[in-house]
Amino acid sequence: MRVIFSEILKKLRSEKGLSQRELAERLFVTRSTVARWENGSRLPDASMISRLSRCLNADFSTLLSMAAESDNAPNVIMVDDGKIFLSGALPVLEEVMPNATITGFTSPSEAVEYAKTNRVALAFLDIEMGKNSGFDLCRRLLALNPRTNVVYLTAYVEYSYDAWSTGASGFLLKPITPDGVRAQLKNLRYPFSSGGAGD
Repeated sequence: MRVIFSEILKKLRSEKGLSQRELAERLFVTRSTVARWENGSRLPDASMISRLSRCLNADFSTLLSMAAESDNAPNVIMVDDGKIFLSGALPVLEEVMPNATITGFTSPSEAVEYAKTNRVALAFLDIEMGKNSGFDLCRRLLALNPRTNVVYLTAYVEYSYDAWSTGASGFLLKPITPDGVRAQLKNLRYPFSSGGAGD
């Protein structure tokens, strides 16, 4: 089943004239994530298949029927309304957590919809997202799954005091680095195996 899905995905992407990197940028995942889907070593979940169907103009039910259920990799999300930051930060997360399924969102509401159908182990949330607050998003995610670890992202250290009152596990100043992410993983309220060095 994985081989069938991987072959179809490669065919659809090629027909659209997209490279793996271009498709990854449109989906807010890393290029290596697309490569894993295409070599059959990893399968996207239903939410990501929905994104793929829209991006590639493919039938959702057909793609879904070709993909088996997602593996047991922990789901990690990053929510930030800055597309440039998101594109640069996702590879950092993948470097540190190679076994995790990492997905980026620019819209808090899309992140919530994802969390309704996927058990999110860790959420990196920007604090200021236009009219939306990362603090409010944290509360919504924890209402869906109280065991979701939340780490806030911001360029402003003065937000750190407010962050602790929401049940977050940590706080990262932008720009994020692999060492900074690793330090946060050591302090999670609900640890999980991410496949990183020393995990």
